[in-house]
Amino acid sequence: MAMPQNSTRENGFCFAQPLDFSCPSPRPGEAGRSLGAVGGKDGCSTSLSNGIASSGAPSPSDSCAEPLCTRTPAEEETPLEEGIKYVSAEGEELACGWGGFTPGCLQLCNTSKGVLFFLCMASFLQGMTVNGFINTVITSIERRFDLRSYQSGLIASSYDIAACVCLTFVSYFGGNGHKPRWLGWGVLVMGLGSLLFALPHFTTGRYEARSAAEVGICGGNQSLPCSQAASSLSGYRFVFMLGQFLHGMGATPLYTLGVTYLDENVKTNYSPVYIAVFYTAAILGPAAGYLVGGMFLNIYTEIGREIDIAPENTLWVGAWWIGFLGAGAASLLISIPILGYPQRLPGSQRYIVMRVSEAHQLKDGSHKKASDPDFGKTVKDLPRSVLLLLKNPTFIFLCLAGATEATLIAGMSTFGPKFLESQFSLSASEAATFFGYLVVPAGGGGTFLGGFLVNKFKLRCSGIIKLCLLCTVSSLLAILVFFIHCPNMPVAGVTQMYNGSALPGGHLNLTAACNAQCGCSQESYSPVCGTDGITYYSPCHAGCKRVSENLRNGKKVYYGCSCVDKTLLPGPGNAEAGKCTSSCAKKPLLLCFMFVVILFTFLSSIPALTATLRCVPDRQRSFALGIQWIVVRTLGGIPGPIAFGSMIDKSCLLWQDQCGEQGSCYVYQNLAMSRYTLVAGLVYKVLGTTFFIVACLLYKPPPLESAPGSSDASENGTSDLQEQKPSLPAEEDI
Repeated sequence: MAMPQNSTRENGFCFAQPLDFSCPSPRPGEAGRSLGAVGGKDGCSTSLSNGIASSGAPSPSDSCAEPLCTRTPAEEETPLEEGIKYVSAEGEELACGWGGFTPGCLQLCNTSKGVLFFLCMASFLQGMTVNGFINTVITSIERRFDLRSYQSGLIASSYDIAACVCLTFVSYFGGNGHKPRWLGWGVLVMGLGSLLFALPHFTTGRYEARSAAEVGICGGNQSLPCSQAASSLSGYRFVFMLGQFLHGMGATPLYTLGVTYLDENVKTNYSPVYIAVFYTAAILGPAAGYLVGGMFLNIYTEIGREIDIAPENTLWVGAWWIGFLGAGAASLLISIPILGYPQRLPGSQRYIVMRVSEAHQLKDGSHKKASDPDFGKTVKDLPRSVLLLLKNPTFIFLCLAGATEATLIAGMSTFGPKFLESQFSLSASEAATFFGYLVVPAGGGGTFLGGFLVNKFKLRCSGIIKLCLLCTVSSLLAILVFFIHCPNMPVAGVTQMYNGSALPGGHLNLTAACNAQCGCSQESYSPVCGTDGITYYSPCHAGCKRVSENLRNGKKVYYGCSCVDKTLLPGPGNAEAGKCTSSCAKKPLLLCFMFVVILFTFLSSIPALTATLRCVPDRQRSFALGIQWIVVRTLGGIPGPIAFGSMIDKSCLLWQDQCGEQGSCYVYQNLAMSRYTLVAGLVYKVLGTTFFIVACLLYKPPPLESAPGSSDASENGTSDLQEQKPSLPAEEDI
């Protein structure tokens, strides 16, 4: 029977020499591992894999004496024809394409590496959009649409709310359905969510930032009528929430069905590496989002319009919407090739047959129900599937441990840039770029290293859980660095009196004798840095009389500032536009330990995911990941940003005042912010450590002799079934 040549040789239907399986009697001791278990009804090895070519020739099951793969010299030179079809032994079509359109050139991508590439692109875009752009632009959106931190926390949590709503349905039915189609449609919905998220920029009026000149110097007209100053833009938070909801719906199949699709189509010992690469792309996405989003924030939101304020000014709003347009268009394009993949890749059946079960053994033996081929195909089996998972203590405590880690990741990724912005007195774009530099090597490197360690040491389920425990304890120790904080840069009337003394009772007092005659308004926040190293609320509050037309280091300079202490020469001092920069000596130490916390937190992510896949029966893996994500998002992803946002709001010193209504926060107290972060980190890391310990203690592996095909597997995990391959010439593993 003629076989088409697969140029990638990934799954190897054809070999350098023809093979002839003519049903020899199995040798003693090999009956359990003979290839006859893979093939036809008569016990012959009629199908090496689930991918054999159909060209009108008789099926190999018609005669087990026929060679499995033979080629004539003429066929050696025949190129792949368009419309070529790979079908399984059950008649399942395994060609890559859309409907009847399956050109031969597309089959080059019909491999596990091809799937990995497109899934990595999708996870990269998802991470860049949801965990990168949104977290980067959160301060700009708060400023542009007059939102508070808890409202922006609700926007971030809408992603997880959508995931919780969809996860049970998607993981249960998608797990037993056509996974690539679920994945492709999900990526398309995610792209629509990105486009919707950018929509408010085009439906609102122009952003009218009152520049430093318009705010006015001492003696200028400082006030606006409240009818003009008030804004109802905060209602747009519901549009942002809907966009995030679509993001959550679209990404739901990606991290459940995408992971199991990869796991099913590669060898067991390579699965952690493939999943690690997939998740590394998901981690690099946010890093790219922070870097690219920070670059976009240096562009004024109304592109092409002249403005005389700099990005360092707190009234500046960058072009937050550009990234969402690009990511949305790219997601729509990536969904097309994903929709073309078959339900199973050619050659994947042999990996399923050779898999060793490491599922947790229930005392009543009910876990054996999941091995029924018909289990999980109807809605009637849904309650039984949930019950089987709830009776698995290892799975439950791995879910709880994942929820504690997700809380910290969600909270810190949303408000991490704001933490750096406050601690080091940075602009929003500088803080986003800084955070991106931390996440790229720490998050991406930790994710890939976790999968590599599992593969390198051939860890079994119990060893994987112990690795997760080690990582959690390490990050727990590193998080103690939040005892350290950078002191607030002095702000006149906010952190200290104008003469340098402490504020009585901590009450704000922006008016002093030096600016009492200026008639300054608190509605106009445009900080300037005096030559005395003190930040003032605005040029008016600094008592500045004149503004220079010439820029110094790209910033406006104000002269005749009566509140600025000029110690060297008599007379009033000067001030520059923008906040005073911080020269905190603890900055390198704080950044170093933040790097360690991020590294070890992400180092445990792939091992924890691999342990989840190993501790449940094979037919429940997609559904188990779906249930795990529900627990993780319900207990971690959803409350994380809301809790961190409320916590950060409590550390606010200076709120925006819009005609008596509270807006966004201008100045935070660094000490309180660090203490709240430390307490939250310690609580969740201690809980995570406890859950991993309990999961390890309660895990009960199957007896080695009961694992199918695992007769030679050793207890320490140095030998696995993937090392007991059938003897096939010229086969490549990966």
